Amino acid sequence: MTRSVYVTGIDRGDGRQVVELGVMELLTRQVDRVGVFRPLVHHRPDRLFDLLRARYRLTQDPSTVYGMDYHEASALQAERGTDELVSRLVDRFHAVARDYEVVLVLGTDFAATQLPDELALNARLANEFGASVIPVVGGKGQPAESVRAEARNAFRAYDGLGCDVLAMVVNRVAGEDREAIAERLATRLPVPCYVLPDEPALAAPTVAQITHALGASVVLGDDAGLARDALGFVFGGATLPNVLKALTPGCLVVTPGDRADLVVGALAAHSAGTPPIAGVLLTLNERPGEEILTLASRLAPGTPVISVPETSFPTAAELFSLEGKLSAATPRKAETALGLFERNVDTADLLKRVSVARSGRVTPMMFEHELLEQARADRRRVVLPEGTEERVLRAADVLVRRGVCDLTLLGDVEAIRKKAADLSVNLGDTQLIDPQTSELRDAFAEKYAALRAHKGVTVELAYDVVSDVNYFGTLMVQEGLADGMVSGSVHSTAATIRPAFEIIKTKPDASIVSSVFFMCLADKVLVYGDCAVNPDPDAEQLADIAAQSAATAARFGVEPRIAMLSYSTGTSGSGADVDKVREATKLVREAHPELRIEGPIQYDAAVEPSVAATKLPGSEVAGQATVLIFPDLNTGNNTYKAVQRSAGAVAVGPVLQGLRKPVNDLSRGALVSDIVNTVAITAIQSQVPSQGQELPA
Repeated sequence: MTRSVYVTGIDRGDGRQVVELGVMELLTRQVDRVGVFRPLVHHRPDRLFDLLRARYRLTQDPSTVYGMDYHEASALQAERGTDELVSRLVDRFHAVARDYEVVLVLGTDFAATQLPDELALNARLANEFGASVIPVVGGKGQPAESVRAEARNAFRAYDGLGCDVLAMVVNRVAGEDREAIAERLATRLPVPCYVLPDEPALAAPTVAQITHALGASVVLGDDAGLARDALGFVFGGATLPNVLKALTPGCLVVTPGDRADLVVGALAAHSAGTPPIAGVLLTLNERPGEEILTLASRLAPGTPVISVPETSFPTAAELFSLEGKLSAATPRKAETALGLFERNVDTADLLKRVSVARSGRVTPMMFEHELLEQARADRRRVVLPEGTEERVLRAADVLVRRGVCDLTLLGDVEAIRKKAADLSVNLGDTQLIDPQTSELRDAFAEKYAALRAHKGVTVELAYDVVSDVNYFGTLMVQEGLADGMVSGSVHSTAATIRPAFEIIKTKPDASIVSSVFFMCLADKVLVYGDCAVNPDPDAEQLADIAAQSAATAARFGVEPRIAMLSYSTGTSGSGADVDKVREATKLVREAHPELRIEGPIQYDAAVEPSVAATKLPGSEVAGQATVLIFPDLNTGNNTYKAVQRSAGAVAVGPVLQGLRKPVNDLSRGALVSDIVNTVAITAIQSQVPSQGQELPA
């Protein structure tokens, strides 16, 4: 029977979408096919389903998501009774459940529904669907005792109606009350109760949402600027010095359109990062002249300036009634929501209570989810030397919102802050260091000079060398000020890893530094090595690469079955290239008898069971290899790129192995998601020493 989870509430305004998104994230970590069903809907398309479909790449036909709209349901209930309404919704639910391993049910929203006893209807539907229930109680603006009472009453209501209540969630409580509410409910309820504090950034509308709601026109700005959250409003009527004093981070400045001084002053403040603002809203249907607008666009490129015809008073009334919404158009809000959920919910325990069996397939999304979860479980600090690079800043934004790890960004601090402000990137508590002016520079110069004295490096020369961001970041890792480093989005591979060779050096049991890619195919993850570092390894080096790659695979949940690739299989071929692979295979077997390995073997025999049955019958690796070792860089690099492009695989890496501490290189074409994944991998690699184990290869 399909497992189903029904997220519901007791009233409107509970911010339930955060919980629905968080539960979807949990389910997609475990299974490949997750369906969505909303029994009753106000509008189609549904905003939250559009977000889920975009974020989790759902292929479900949108027409199957909805039971019926509220108007139809109300009429049916009035005419033919609740039993008929429930019967039809059950039929439509089962039409979805047949095709999915698990279904997330989004309960009714208690907003102008005209349905009597809506809570009882949700409870009955959950029971008829065979779904377990997670009720959500809203606590915004309520005293702690009132929130606790509502949570207890909600549990009793759903439990009393026969529901299988998995857990309770209390959402949007005052931050200072969260712990007290959680402690009291932990002793009063028989199921876990997770308490989430109110997060202003989730309730804040974006500038784009404000533009749409007010029917404003965009005078200046780009899509990134319009995606900024308006965390507050500052109404400009005073003199410029007084308005500047009133500015707060993320505020939207509302001013009559003829106050060019306030427009320029607010944008200049944003450009200086004191503070970064969301944008400027012009009233009275007035706009500054072209000269002022040209200056404004140069002061703060991308920062939105929008215009409305109304005066400030009716504009203010509309602004204060707006609330931000999670949608496919607000991906950063989704990251914030997930971070909030994951920080305040025991996700491992909740997933256990849901009792969804893990799928035998491992999709790219499931692998990526697991990376973030592993990194978050034991937070580490990762240094990113390319602190002013846009993709790095956007990746940092995701990592901070999701609470994946602590970060240090290197570069000119003011330049980083300005770029972050222009991109509306939330750096949170991220550490910013300028190697040129850092107090660490002298100590690092002495350290580097001592390490490289045999090469004639003096302290004076070292002082210049360590101002390079990659050398500075590597020394931070070496000295324990960071746990790992990720670079390469704008630097060459050599510039990224040369400092690691000189400073961190290889592990005692590693003869070579090599790399792997995690190749995420549609239904499994393969490990390819070495596709990025060593041009033509000899047999001993190839054996070392195989052993390191097996250890890396195991560290990230891939059971290692090693295929030593060649252009021939078994004893069918000969020649120097085949002999090298045959010798490397022998060396691995002698040094690591516990590893399952086959070689030489061709790629098709390594991964395709039908070919393996013909070429190497009885092999425990052939046809089911998970770690594929290429004989040289030419073969490996071209193969991983061919598979990536032709098979639509997600390539995560390169992940360096063999160093004493983790340093990883990015492709200069790396996407934001690639950087996020690589930082998570680096954080995971650094976790092992804290557990008293050797760093994984």
